Parts: sequence; C-alpha cells; structure tokens
Amino acid sequence: MILLRHDALLPRETEHLLPPIPRFLAGVLRAIFAKKTKERAGERYAKAFHDLGPAFIKLGQILSTRGDIFGERFTRDLAHLKDRLPPFPKAVAEATILESLGAPPQEIFAEFGDVIGSASIAQAHEAVMKDGRKVAVKILRPNIERIIAADVAMLTLGAGIIAFFFPSAKRLEPEAFVATVATSLLLELDLRLEASAADELGQIINAEPWMKAPKIVWHHVSRRVLVIEWADGIPLSRPEALELPGLDKKETADNLIRAFLSQALDHGVFHADLHEGNLFVAAPAKLTAIDFGIIGRLRPKERRYLAEMLWGFLRRDYKRVAEVHFEAGYVPAHQNVDSFAQALRAVGEPVLGRQATEVSMGRLLSQLFEITAQFEMHLRPELVLLQKTMVSVEGVARRIYPEHNLWEAARPVVRAWISRELSPVVEARRLFERIVHKLRLDDEGERPNTAALELAQLRLVAQQGRTFGLIALIVSVISLGVIIWMAVR
Repeated sequence: MILLRHDALLPRETEHLLPPIPRFLAGVLRAIFAKKTKERAGERYAKAFHDLGPAFIKLGQILSTRGDIFGERFTRDLAHLKDRLPPFPKAVAEATILESLGAPPQEIFAEFGDVIGSASIAQAHEAVMKDGRKVAVKILRPNIERIIAADVAMLTLGAGIIAFFFPSAKRLEPEAFVATVATSLLLELDLRLEASAADELGQIINAEPWMKAPKIVWHHVSRRVLVIEWADGIPLSRPEALELPGLDKKETADNLIRAFLSQALDHGVFHADLHEGNLFVAAPAKLTAIDFGIIGRLRPKERRYLAEMLWGFLRRDYKRVAEVHFEAGYVPAHQNVDSFAQALRAVGEPVLGRQATEVSMGRLLSQLFEITAQFEMHLRPELVLLQKTMVSVEGVARRIYPEHNLWEAARPVVRAWISRELSPVVEARRLFERIVHKLRLDDEGERPNTAALELAQLRLVAQQGRTFGLIALIVSVISLGVIIWMAVR
C-alpha cells in the first residue's frame, strides 16, 4: 500500500513498458491509491523506502550507488537515505546512554555534541572523552527492534508470495535471500556484536595500505550504545567530498576496490555495508570505513572460487571461469561447460579493458540475468552479502572516478592471492604435508597406495609449474628424500 501511495510499485515512468492489460490495471491502481504529485521517481521511492523502514532503506542505499544503471537523477534523489534521515531527540540519546552505560553523558564525556549522522537503525553524536580523544557515539533508534521485526515479517511474506505466484523466480531463492538479509539486520540490533566485528575487521583493515578503520572504546560499549574513535575526513555522501584539494580520485577508487577484495580474499571477512555514508575520504587518497554492523564471511573454498573466477576473467580464460562455476556447484552439472564458457566470453569481451564510462551496466546486468536463467543458475544464499557488497563497492568506485577500471584495480590483489595460494610451490607443499601426515599414521608394514598416488600428483604439480617450475622441482626432490628417510629409519 505504501508503494502504491507513492506511485512506486508500478511507477508511471515505466507504464509504456507494460502490456496493455497490466498497463490498464496499473493506471486504475494509480488513480485510486497514488498521491497526486509532480515529484520525480527517485523522490517518490526515497519517501516510500523511508516509510517502509530500515530494510527498504538498506535497499535504497544500494540502489543509490548505481547511477550508471538507474540514472544520476534517480540516485541523487535517493542519496539522503545514506546518512541524513531525521534524527531522534538528543534527550532520548542521553537517556539511552544513562540506561545503557550506567552514567549520564556529562560524567562519561568532556563534551557530548549534536547529531552528526542519522541512519535507518542508529544515529551518531560527536563527543570528546575525558582524556581528550575525539569520538563518535552510536546509539540505536528507539523501538528499532519492533520495527525491524515487522520489516523482516513483511519481507518474508513478500518472498513467499513471489515464490508461490512466480515459479520462474524460484531459482533466485527469494526466501533464502530474505533469510540472509534478515539475519544481517538482526545482528545490527546489538552494538556489542558490531563492536566485536569492528575490532576484528579493523585489525585486518589497518594492517593493509588501502583503507583505515577507527578503534573501539571498549569500556563504553553496550547493546544499545557504542563509542568509537573519530574517523578523519569527509563522508563520501557529501557533495564536497570529491572536490577536496589534492584528492587523487583514481587512486581513491582503486584503494576502495583493493581494500574490499583484500578483506574478502586474503582474510575471508569483509565490510558488507560499504555505501558512501560509511566511507570517509581525505586527500590524497585516504579512505576510512565506519559502521561495521554488517560483515560478510567467506569460507576458504568460496574464497578460492572467487579468486579463480576473477583471475580467469583477467586472463580472458573463459573456459577456466566456466569450470570453476561447475566445480563450485553454481551451475547444474547437466549443463555444458563449453557452452557456458562461450556465454561468459560474450559477457567479458565487451567489458574487459574498457573504461567504466564506455560500459552500459544496465545492458551488462540484463545479459548476465539472461545467462543465469539459460543455465539454470540459482542464487547462493552464502554469497548474498558478497554479491550485494560487490555491486555497491563498484558503484561507489564509479562515483568517485567515472573512468574507473574495476579489473585493473583488482589485478594486483588477485594476482598476489593466486601466486600465494595456487602456485605450484604451494600445491606441492600441501601435497607433501598430506603425504607426511599419512605416512606417520601408517604401521611399519606396507605403505598405502594413496601415498604413492599423491607422490605422482606431487611430481605432476612440479612438472606443470611455469614461473615456479624450478622451485617446485626442488621441493618435490626434497619431499621425496624426506619420505624415503622416514620410511627406512
């Protein structure tokens, strides 16, 4: 009903795309329920998402990063959903601090200022600690738990309706998608968990050169209140952020992509809410991330699949990219791997090596959707946060530097991961460790055939090495010597 009221369910801007009967029905519904307004589509959607609650505000935040798909005017109209929602009164914030931390703000802080950012689930205040440290104080909105519960129930119902009435949408796993989003939303309702995530991920981020993260003030953390050190710079959501003197926009966009990929590939844990309101920028190319309420995790095998797919695209090895999709189970086994590789080539060749301004993301996404339908690919719930974050991060990078080349930015991180994790030397070492482990568990009698088979695999890995061929050969010889020594000692 809210979508109908704001003309955001079947908006008048899309009326010409509908067949005659649905177009007539949409017109009737609009005449009955929609407000009479001259507002643009983006303005109407922003108001509808705001009225619908935090879950839909999150959706609006994702859409607002993709001006290349939905149009710059539309995304600009959604921009206020990032960090400029109406705040709740300062008196309510002070009462929450007293209840949660056991003391009023005047006893905890030397200064407790006004609101500096108001989002869908919480708002932040500027403050100064007694020891002089400048901090941000994050406080949950009143009754947010009840609001989120209602949002989750509405999303769950909607997913069930879609799955029931639109069988073709089942491969998109709407119910599993909603369950994943709901879990991430519910985790945001306990700021102690966010503090833990910020501490864990902050250590990873601060050890890399691409991005920084502020530190948690642990002795002032509770379920509804979190105190974190101040983030330097200007939020990327502000228009003046990209006009900073001395700002290197290309390097800033590259740093964003590399920070995200380094988190996901190297560590298996990543900031899963990297929209512009959660990123601060300072010259020449410094990025600081805040708001760690949603983090994503990838298991080792998922990280390997992701790295191999990216590396395959970077090398234009579409056959290997296709094989990885089959190995991961992303494409059903009865499909043809060569046909899938052919489809991937049709996607990759028009995009690779071209500037972002030369690529139509709307057309690309349409093509990808057609391919996923043709090859019966289902949405993977464990990858929802990764896919959502990749869409958001790539969109923000384009906003920072419109000519940005995602693939070139990704190359050094992916190459380093491949060299470290998939080189012949590493494969040889892993095989050697497995062989030694098995031989130690054997009795003094006959060695199992599995060890001999893996020795053959070890030699094969050494033979297949290119850049690392000589090193791998040396490793295999040493390994063989150690195994013989263990066998006869």
